[in-house]
Amino acid sequence: METSQVALAINKSYLPANNDEELKFFMDEEITKIISFQKSHPAYTKTPLVTLPRLADYLNISDLTIKDESYRFDLNAFKVLGGMYAIGKYLAKQLGKDIAELSFQELKSEEVQKQVGQLTFISATDGNHGKGVAWAARELGQKAIIYLPKGSAETRLQAIENEGAEAKVTDVNYDETVQLCAKLANENGWVMVQDTAWDGYDEIPLWIMQGYATIAKEIIDELIETEEDAPTHIFLQAGVGSFAAGIAGYFTQFYRGNAPKIIVVEPHQANCYYRSFSNQTGAMEIVTGDLDSIMAGLCCGAPNTRAFRILSQYASASVSLSDRIAALGMRVLGNPLQDDPKIVSGESGAAVATGLLYYLQKNDIKQVKKDLGLDESSRVLCINTEGDTDEIHYRDIVWGGKYSL
Repeated sequence: METSQVALAINKSYLPANNDEELKFFMDEEITKIISFQKSHPAYTKTPLVTLPRLADYLNISDLTIKDESYRFDLNAFKVLGGMYAIGKYLAKQLGKDIAELSFQELKSEEVQKQVGQLTFISATDGNHGKGVAWAARELGQKAIIYLPKGSAETRLQAIENEGAEAKVTDVNYDETVQLCAKLANENGWVMVQDTAWDGYDEIPLWIMQGYATIAKEIIDELIETEEDAPTHIFLQAGVGSFAAGIAGYFTQFYRGNAPKIIVVEPHQANCYYRSFSNQTGAMEIVTGDLDSIMAGLCCGAPNTRAFRILSQYASASVSLSDRIAALGMRVLGNPLQDDPKIVSGESGAAVATGLLYYLQKNDIKQVKKDLGLDESSRVLCINTEGDTDEIHYRDIVWGGKYSL
């Protein structure tokens, strides 16, 4: 079903119980090692997992739970989990050691600095990934150079520079900025730290996805500890798909044949998964052009090839959304019902999925809810991947009513 605001594509390749080779990278044993490294940083804390019972009642579902990554390392976004593990893993590999044997403090020691020297890590970003890479490089005594696509907000550029990186806005879109960084890395002997993969560049993107998967482990560990039921549905934002695939990979391997239903959500302007799921062959499609959406963190036209392999098997559907849906979700989460907790969600955060859920209920769009298997017994999980990373734009939307329906 399609409207001007919402378009749904059911994934015909969905194999919820398949034992796939890709899942071995997201087994609990592997992710436990990774989260142990992340926890070795003194600023590590587990982010909140909160329920919104009043909003769940309004949406006519059993439960709505949100993991709020805006509290992660005081960086207002989740991306650092991938960047810090990828850089740490790279340094460990240079030392010929297993990262499971190393702590964050050991990797930033003078002894390690002497052995590996001064390295330069380069990355393309819409904001949060670059900020995480810059933070991790600085914390580990290394250098970072970050490029942002045209149209990036000045506040995002400044936030990256504040983490000690050299940063610049290009005059091309995100995917072309990635290509520029890959060229510069090759010419200068720099290390590319990108959360998208292509032929010949797959190892570091996998490390980043594994770093993201620790969010899923935190969630499941808490659900087990509190004796709460697992979600039936997980809505995951997708740009290149690295975050969504990392979460989907861990949940799928953990629950196997009883895994929650994974639904990808993405902007109309950069809906590569929606288009891929919509075609008859299930082949990966690439979106070109300016990719101009308020969901800046999701404005990526070319999927991560490994992420696509995972999501093309384990995501049941993709929903393509207008900017107005994301803006709606920002206002809903920022103005909670009764005693529900307030959640500050940026344009690419949990607002994307929450806006969709609210829109479907408010407008009584029964067919989409039926196609997604949403009913009064559904337990929905969303992940707030960013807070108000662009504070001025956040206020323009939540206070000023910009992008109103």
